[in-house]
Amino acid sequence: MSAKELAIVDDDKAVRDALLWLLDGQPFAVHPFESAEALLQSGDPARFHCLIVDLRLGGMSGLVLLERLALAPYCPPVIMLTAHGDVPHAVAALKLGAVDFLEKPFNDEHLIALLQQCLARDETQRKHYHGKRHVEATLASLTEREREVMKLVLMGKLNKQIADELAISMKTVEVHRARVFDKMGVKSAVELASRLAERQA
Repeated sequence: MSAKELAIVDDDKAVRDALLWLLDGQPFAVHPFESAEALLQSGDPARFHCLIVDLRLGGMSGLVLLERLALAPYCPPVIMLTAHGDVPHAVAALKLGAVDFLEKPFNDEHLIALLQQCLARDETQRKHYHGKRHVEATLASLTEREREVMKLVLMGKLNKQIADELAISMKTVEVHRARVFDKMGVKSAVELASRLAERQA
């Protein structure tokens, strides 16, 4: 199993080096960046499983970076660091989705424990995200008639009622219903409703 990818974004080289030293030997592949811009220019931040971001950066601030990340389809867990912590910034960071807000100097053991929590959280969130993407792609693959039949199935209508409403044969309804269930990977209307509800979560 490949190592988890971790990004450090801090414009203080001493801090980056200290974190690299602290995390040496941990099951993380650590990538240091001196600015938010450097992180964004390196590729999709979603490839990382956790980000450690300093609040005060030269150029784009940590909070602005967090705002940018929050707009992306998937944002990995983010730990915010600062030497100048205050309540308003902490609240803003947490509202934008930061997992925690740590003041420098931080406790090494606490940070490593927090990273472990973030990686577990990322694994759960990433599975949920990919599950939603799969459902959306499957829905997009349905034909117009299959979507019509699915809508009526979800309303609890019987095959005969669907056939009458769409002016098609019951056999045709059965075929479309079976195709919808097959594509969505379900065996009943209840499972179908549950699968679609997961997409909205």
